[in-house]
Amino acid sequence: MDFDQIDMRNLLEKVKHENSLDLLGIADVRGSREGFLELPKDVREIFPLAIVIAVRVSRSVLNTLEDGPNLLYYHHYRQLNFQLDRAASRMAQEIERKGYAALPIPASQIVNWATMKGHLPHKDVAYLAGLGWRGRNNLLITEEWGAQVRLATVLTNLPLDTGYPLGVDCGSCRRCLAVCPAGAIKEEPGAFDHTACYQQLKEFSKTRQIGQYVCGLCVKACQGLAGNREGSITGSVR
Repeated sequence: MDFDQIDMRNLLEKVKHENSLDLLGIADVRGSREGFLELPKDVREIFPLAIVIAVRVSRSVLNTLEDGPNLLYYHHYRQLNFQLDRAASRMAQEIERKGYAALPIPASQIVNWATMKGHLPHKDVAYLAGLGWRGRNNLLITEEWGAQVRLATVLTNLPLDTGYPLGVDCGSCRRCLAVCPAGAIKEEPGAFDHTACYQQLKEFSKTRQIGQYVCGLCVKACQGLAGNREGSITGSVR
C-alpha cells in the first residue's frame, strides 16, 4: 500500500473542514484497548490508533439552560451527534479506500447506563491525543471551550503521528461543582458519582419531557481558559 503521511493528514484535514469540525487529534490507544466495551478482542487488536474529532457546543444554546435541560439543548445535542457521526463515517470510508482498516464509533451510543459507558471513552482518547484533560465533571476539558464540545472516534491502523497528554488539570476552578443538581461532581475527577448523575439524568428525562438522558449544566459552567480567568489551570498548555 502506498502511504504518504502528509497526504493522509491533509485528507483528514479536508474531511474536518468539509464537516465543520473544530478539533482533530490522533492517539495511540494500544495501552487502552482493554477498556473498550462491546468490541471483540480480535477486533480491538486490529486498531492501534484512534482519530478523535470534536465539534463545539453552541454557547447561545447553552445560555438558554437554567436549572436543567430543555428542548432546544436536546435538539442541538442530537444534531451535533449526527454531524460527528457523518464525519466519522466519511473519514473511515476515505481511510478504507486507501487500503487501511477504520471503524467509526458513534458520538453518543451508551451500552451501559449504570456506568455511563459506550463502546469506548471518547474523552479518554481525546486526552491521549492532547486535545484536553479530564475534568472534575468527568468530561474532557479543552483549552479553547472547556467542556463545551462533543466527540466521536475512528479507530484505525493508519500509521499516523500521534499526540500526547498535555499534563494539565482544572487547577482551582470549581464552577461545575456549584451547578451540579445531583452533587455528582467531587473535588477529585476520579471520585465522580456516576450513579447520582445517572439518576438525575433519568429524572430530567421524565420531568422535562425530553426522552433523552441529557443535562448540560456543568457543560454550560465550564468555559475553558478564556472563561476561567478568576481561577487557575495547573500545568502547561502547548
